[in-house]
Amino acid sequence: MKRITIDPITRLEGHGKIEIFLNDEGDVDNVYFQVPELRGFEKFCEGRAVEELSQIVTKICGVCPGCHHMAAGKATDAVFGVEPPPTARKLRELFYMAHFVHSHIAHFFALAAPDFVVGPTADPAERNVLGVIGKVGKEIGTEVLKQRRIAQEIQALLGGHQTHVVMNVPGGVRKALKPEERDQIVKQAEGFIEFSKFSLKLFEDVVLGNDEYVDIILNGPYKLNIYSMGLVDENNKVNFYDGKVRVVDTLGKEHCKYSPEDYREWVAERVEPWSYLKFPYLKKVGWNGFSEGQDSGVYHATPLSRLNVADGMATPLAQIEYEKMYKTLGGKPVHNTLAMHWARLIELLYSAERSLQLAQDSDIIGTELRAQLGNIPGEGVGIVEAQRGTLTHHYWTDKKGIVEKVNLIVGTTNNNAPICMSLKKAAQRLIQKNMDVNQGILNMIEMAFRAYDPCFSCATHSLPGKMPLIVNFREKDGKIIRTVKRDD
Repeated sequence: MKRITIDPITRLEGHGKIEIFLNDEGDVDNVYFQVPELRGFEKFCEGRAVEELSQIVTKICGVCPGCHHMAAGKATDAVFGVEPPPTARKLRELFYMAHFVHSHIAHFFALAAPDFVVGPTADPAERNVLGVIGKVGKEIGTEVLKQRRIAQEIQALLGGHQTHVVMNVPGGVRKALKPEERDQIVKQAEGFIEFSKFSLKLFEDVVLGNDEYVDIILNGPYKLNIYSMGLVDENNKVNFYDGKVRVVDTLGKEHCKYSPEDYREWVAERVEPWSYLKFPYLKKVGWNGFSEGQDSGVYHATPLSRLNVADGMATPLAQIEYEKMYKTLGGKPVHNTLAMHWARLIELLYSAERSLQLAQDSDIIGTELRAQLGNIPGEGVGIVEAQRGTLTHHYWTDKKGIVEKVNLIVGTTNNNAPICMSLKKAAQRLIQKNMDVNQGILNMIEMAFRAYDPCFSCATHSLPGKMPLIVNFREKDGKIIRTVKRDD
């Protein structure tokens, strides 16, 4: 049996590798997506005061700190049984919309666009963000950096720091927004909207205007027929900060809609011995292996799945783009993996529009920033939509508010099984007998996971109590003379 290894995989946050095994006939027999790093933040949080967690968990990842800060803030509110006042809630959401703007811009232009703007089989030396700038022009590249910088500045203004966020306290936020600061954010949000519209036009021209790319999206090896998950508001419209988690089946029919505190009734997790990522699945469907279809308990939580579960977008311009996407792709739900890139740009526009709505809301410059704490600490769950999928923080404390147990289910963990399945399907379609498997083919296999925008630093939380170890003893010339293994 022949092995093909992609190590490291590229254009992602964290570390991972892909092992492709070919049988004697030269066909793909199996594919393993392995994440060899371990973070273990659930254990780091034990023994700490629960109000500290919203700052501790921002250290999980430098890409997603705002997501963990917001989920932790909501979980801590639940631990104390309080609801932040309207001004605090809207300030949190405004920070979060800026966080989405900066992250979605980064993924599309730096991580995804090289595959479409430069080309999936282009020279790796050109298939990167510099290659994208070379194609679209320095002015556009400058604008990408400018809009991301502005989004980061808004996060720093509201959160104390764009990465090491200190915004949330139990029942509210630390700092009010001044009227002159609000006026500046209004102008910046208007700029976000224009840039989002430009990004969608670029996608329409470069991707949808290229018959080869459209064929790859619709008919290529990038389709997975599984359930979809996402957060929705009271009108079943997309919402990133608040609401209930909705899951629809492969036909778009609602499977469940649950409040954060009820997540364990609907989602379970399992562990495989070859990865530090857990594998969540729908509890009432059951784990039926890495399989597709209506009887599979596997689901994905992505920008595309958020649009699949929603009845529409909560802002007008994003709603127009939402309708256009589903009309073009044949209706809901869409199972084409590469359509996640399109959905992500629609979400970028929604985040920009929502930023403007919040900045123009009179509550945003209010002075009531925190609710009074009254309850004895206990147990709390907070759920938000991270850029990479539904993010759940669950904390248990003693009566003094000291954390006894933590469970995190992050966006990329939700997508672990779908990523494995997507990679296998892509490899089986793209690698044929007696084929010279070149860098272009390997990159097209990587495209199957890149659409998920995975963040492995956030996702590696399985701690099975086993740590395999291999020690090789070598001669000076590098020849191995002895190997010692510890398999458990």
